[in-house]
Amino acid sequence: MDHTTFLMSFSLLVMSSFLLFIVIIYFKSEKDLPPGPRPWPIIGNLHQVGKNPHVSTAILAKRHGSLISLRLGTQLLVVASSPEAATGILKTQDRFLSSRFIPNAFQSYFSPFTLIWSAECDKNWKSLRTLCRTHMFSTKALESQSRLREKKLAEMLDFLCSKKDEVVNIEEVVFTTMFNTLSNIFFGKDFLDLKDEKGSASGLKEKLFKALANAITPNVSDFFPIVERLDLQGLRKENLKNIKEICSSWEGIINDRRLMVAVKAEEQCFLDLLLENGFSNDQINILALELFTASTDTTTSTIEWAMAELMKNKKVMFKLQEEIRNEIHSDPIVESELSKLSYLNACIKETLRLHPPAPLLLPHRAIQTCEVMNYTIPRGAQVLVNIWAIGRDPKYWEDPLLFKPERFLNSKLDFKGIDFEFLPFGAGRRMCPGLSFGINSVQSVLAYLILRFDWILPYDEDPLKIDMNEKYGVTLQKEKPLQLSFKHLLK
Repeated sequence: MDHTTFLMSFSLLVMSSFLLFIVIIYFKSEKDLPPGPRPWPIIGNLHQVGKNPHVSTAILAKRHGSLISLRLGTQLLVVASSPEAATGILKTQDRFLSSRFIPNAFQSYFSPFTLIWSAECDKNWKSLRTLCRTHMFSTKALESQSRLREKKLAEMLDFLCSKKDEVVNIEEVVFTTMFNTLSNIFFGKDFLDLKDEKGSASGLKEKLFKALANAITPNVSDFFPIVERLDLQGLRKENLKNIKEICSSWEGIINDRRLMVAVKAEEQCFLDLLLENGFSNDQINILALELFTASTDTTTSTIEWAMAELMKNKKVMFKLQEEIRNEIHSDPIVESELSKLSYLNACIKETLRLHPPAPLLLPHRAIQTCEVMNYTIPRGAQVLVNIWAIGRDPKYWEDPLLFKPERFLNSKLDFKGIDFEFLPFGAGRRMCPGLSFGINSVQSVLAYLILRFDWILPYDEDPLKIDMNEKYGVTLQKEKPLQLSFKHLLK
């Protein structure tokens, strides 16, 4: 269903039954809300958001200010598009704005005991976050996973070597590698096959992407909660079925592992730790689903955007090749050396600035009325931070639309949630817990791709004409997948 058809269908649906209700909502006074465009009856500002909300809200921010409010049906949305506004939401008022707004399509499954989609930062959430950070994302955990990552990267390199002179879909190769790395850490086995022509096994990847797509599909139930039980578009029902099919891929592994009396230390995976801590199958399913969707897609999109920018900017590519090939002498690459490659890390930061994986982060919700920048954010409002807009604002970045890694070489700006003009992983309580894991993955994959291969565009295409259009989703992807080939294989 296209955007116009969607708006027309649900407008007609609710108009006759809830006109009085809507009129009351729109004419009641709410004092000191952030400014914004005047909403239309019933649909509010839905017609102004469109299919690329990170772009449309950035444009509205230029007209109305860096903290704006919009009506999406009966729901109030507040969007921050400056470091000052982001500071107010993610730091000053983080205590009251760190609750999560859960899309209706997810509400039937993501309930208690979730990490990313937990409605509140309660004891269960804190316990789960601590468990994951300690045993999956800490420095010690990353070191213990190094051999596994080396093995998966070696498999990726072997596969690519077999594709000499062929066109390679970078997104497919990287996604499969990242997914299998995480699936081995979590379940102790691969789920996808690099040699599969579609890049997925049993449609698992497509189902994961569909689950993400349903979360951001315009949904009547999100805009008009009074009809949410009806699930008029069937998104909640479809997502529940889809998620159950995904989880069935590893249900047998959970049951088999649960029956094992003992597991050798060298064969233990994260699943064993969860079982030791009394996690139910449903809890394990939810956590696995969250980690796979959050980690693999964001890492893959970052690497694909980085490769696209490098192909477009030959001088940057040459400088990066020179650094990596002069500084890396070990095989396999020693991961501790990657953080010392200043230009590689500058390229990664610049990619995250221009193409943040989650351009609006994930939606927050106000659990209590509070003030940001002298404006009122009412209890129950949905709150977004447009880091895509902040990263492209000429007030904070010179030549913001150009890919210039040099801007980070002598800069103390980092992505650890302290510098609010650069927040690819967010900040505050809801900051991404897998930051170190994600950056380590991006560093390793990019370093190997640049070290081992001389990449070219198929059919001698002009690099300056690479399609850089975006496709908005939970992650910001390239609309047209990056296709590359190579003629020279480097040792």
